[in-house]
Amino acid sequence: MTETTEAQKQKRRAMIASYLGTTLEYYDFLLYGVAAALIFPKIFFVAMDPFTATLSSFATFAVGYFARPLGAVVFGHYGDKLGRKNVLVVTLVMMGLASTLIGALPTYAQAGVIAPILLVVLRLVQGVAMGGEWGGATLMSMEHAKPKGRGFAVSLVSAGGPTGAVLGTLVMTPFSLLPSEDFLSWGWRVPFLLSALLMVVGLLIRVKVTETPEYEAARKAQAAKKGPKSIPIVTVLKYNKRQIVSGVLGGLAPLSFSTFAAAFLLNYAVQMGHSRTDALIAMTIANFFNIFTLPFFGALSDKVGRRPLMLTGATAGVVLIWPIFLLVQQVSFGLLLLAMVLAMPVIQALMGGVFNTWISEKFAADVRYSGIALTFQIASTLGAGLSPLIAATLLAASGGKNPEWVAMYFGAICVISGITYWIGSEKFDQELDTFTVANEEEVEPKRDMAFQK
Repeated sequence: MTETTEAQKQKRRAMIASYLGTTLEYYDFLLYGVAAALIFPKIFFVAMDPFTATLSSFATFAVGYFARPLGAVVFGHYGDKLGRKNVLVVTLVMMGLASTLIGALPTYAQAGVIAPILLVVLRLVQGVAMGGEWGGATLMSMEHAKPKGRGFAVSLVSAGGPTGAVLGTLVMTPFSLLPSEDFLSWGWRVPFLLSALLMVVGLLIRVKVTETPEYEAARKAQAAKKGPKSIPIVTVLKYNKRQIVSGVLGGLAPLSFSTFAAAFLLNYAVQMGHSRTDALIAMTIANFFNIFTLPFFGALSDKVGRRPLMLTGATAGVVLIWPIFLLVQQVSFGLLLLAMVLAMPVIQALMGGVFNTWISEKFAADVRYSGIALTFQIASTLGAGLSPLIAATLLAASGGKNPEWVAMYFGAICVISGITYWIGSEKFDQELDTFTVANEEEVEPKRDMAFQK
């Protein structure tokens, strides 16, 4: 077998393994979002009034996002030092165990205040695991790809998100058809308990993947380098501040829209009179479309660049957020589905299918895991983690059914990210650096040149 053929085989294996592994992890992580909207207020926060219970449930949902930067720092460090593959195995086990235990938790009626406390602890573990997962899966796929194929390779991993969401809602929906008492007592637990089986499947997939060529090159170069060894996160914070700020601001819109539909819009649709089952089905169909639009836009970005697509997505978010709410207010399944499609396979996919590659190309291989993991998870915390809570608060402040303030909030986020795309740089058709700095004398000139590109 020639070297080229072997490289192609490893590339395909890495892309498939990253996609499937991310699917399984997002199944666990996003399943919590569905439960936070429909179930947890009624079994873990029953001592509160309905509005406060919903806010508290969304707050525990946000906790997972606040823990993700910690996971990014810890696993980013070891991912740059010990390899992408090793970290991905650990994060998968952590996520699987935490999700399985959530399915076995006692309710507030059974254990009192200890029940929501345990829920928060396990959500924290989920967040730490996801903080390390995303960066490793992204790089495992991207660093096996050629420059002209990086967008598609990364967007295929991104498609694991909606695939996991579809899998989660497909598993949850049949149980939601149970009588309410059965669903709240045991039905909701089964999808979480299935995480144990999915964890085993994911491990079997990931242990067969080889380390990426770019990481191996960086590791060998680092081993031959004289002087003290660098600490990846320190190097990133010292020399990549602009890349981090740009990535965080650019990530606010696509990441906010990812949970806008999955958590807030789902709950809002039920409040407007849609049945719980119809809302879940509409979200599942929209996520199914998203599985294909994400890699489509990723592949397109390999030809036209990352910025044109992200700018289009941000503009669409500003314009379409108002019609989305008007559609949901009409108690029609078809219009609800259209609203979900506009939010995810259109607005979110235009930005989300490209954003991950855009920020990955900002960092050199020796600190790339730490750089993209930290950047993405900060943006995820501020965007995806807080957005449902902020949106629910704004909706309540307007009387519960008036979404103008919520629409303005999401529109403003799209404006912020759009400006960042407009003034930012990209390297969609270029080879990426192996080292952030070669030696202390080259630091400032190299950084200055990078900022001018």
